[in-house]
Amino acid sequence: MSANITNIIVGPQVSPGSPRVSVVIPAYNVAEFIAETLDSVFAQTFTDLEAIIVNDGSPDTPEFLDALTPFADRIIYIEQTSSGAGAARNTAIEHARGDLIAFLDGDDIWLPEYLASQVAFLDSGFDMVYSDAYQFGIVPDDVGTFMQTAPSAGKVTSASILDYSCNVITSGTVATKAALERAGLFEQERSRAHDFHLWVRMAKSGATIGYQRKPLLKYRVHLASLSGDSVSRVEREIAVMNRVLRTIELSPNETAIVERQLAGLGADLQIEKGKAYLLAEDFPNAYRSFAEANRRRRSIKMTAITVLARVVPRLLLRRYEKHRADEIAFVPKPNPEQL
Repeated sequence: MSANITNIIVGPQVSPGSPRVSVVIPAYNVAEFIAETLDSVFAQTFTDLEAIIVNDGSPDTPEFLDALTPFADRIIYIEQTSSGAGAARNTAIEHARGDLIAFLDGDDIWLPEYLASQVAFLDSGFDMVYSDAYQFGIVPDDVGTFMQTAPSAGKVTSASILDYSCNVITSGTVATKAALERAGLFEQERSRAHDFHLWVRMAKSGATIGYQRKPLLKYRVHLASLSGDSVSRVEREIAVMNRVLRTIELSPNETAIVERQLAGLGADLQIEKGKAYLLAEDFPNAYRSFAEANRRRRSIKMTAITVLARVVPRLLLRRYEKHRADEIAFVPKPNPEQL
């Protein structure tokens, strides 16, 4: 047993044979959601599966175990010391008996036909597939699906993943265990956007990747989700792009894409910091952040925001609160020393 694993319990109703699909669910602070997630797994029309839940040292373990009680006989439950979502997924993959791995976060929900549709699609000639998803939770009613906000267009390659032409949603992903192992699995150390790093490596290793445009799951958006607040989200993207540059052998074209992305993300980070300062009524720092964003990526709109932040910042604040109320929940309450 791996040094960081502290407990493994195989439910008595878990089949002793090898299922086609192993469902991998990392869990950290999802006690209030996990029952709905597992209900969606066991409501699948495709039933040749096993469910592996890895409790990654979660602080809500007592509540989490209570929520798992109705499912205990049907799941493989693993506890490990807190090592991060990537390590938790790797633990589950290492214990998986299926030749296909289906990823599902502990707060998302599959529609009943999800696995049947994805397995059939993968069997048509792919090593990895993903689908669109409905978004729900703390989002506007008209937010649209995942692919409407994070599109996928054209062939999935390492370049199209790097330039965000193709955006993979982890809870909508099914891949062969063999292809995942060839790519090296998730980054083992605790890191941000470890899934993005793996998808790039999957494509670089020659895996054939496809996607379905039909929504087959529900992706929950909430304040405690892995994406975090708006500043953390951009910082996560910057961190993973820098790791890609350091750790993956890229072509000249791929390197140029990453460098271009980093330049744009630098501007995005300043914009998000500017919003945080604006909401905190720290108007001098809001102006400086917006001015820096405009310096990095000049536009008419950004120039206007910068002028308003300098001349009439309270007017800018009122307009922001009125017209962008849906995104304010995701803007961090800044500690000026941290931003």
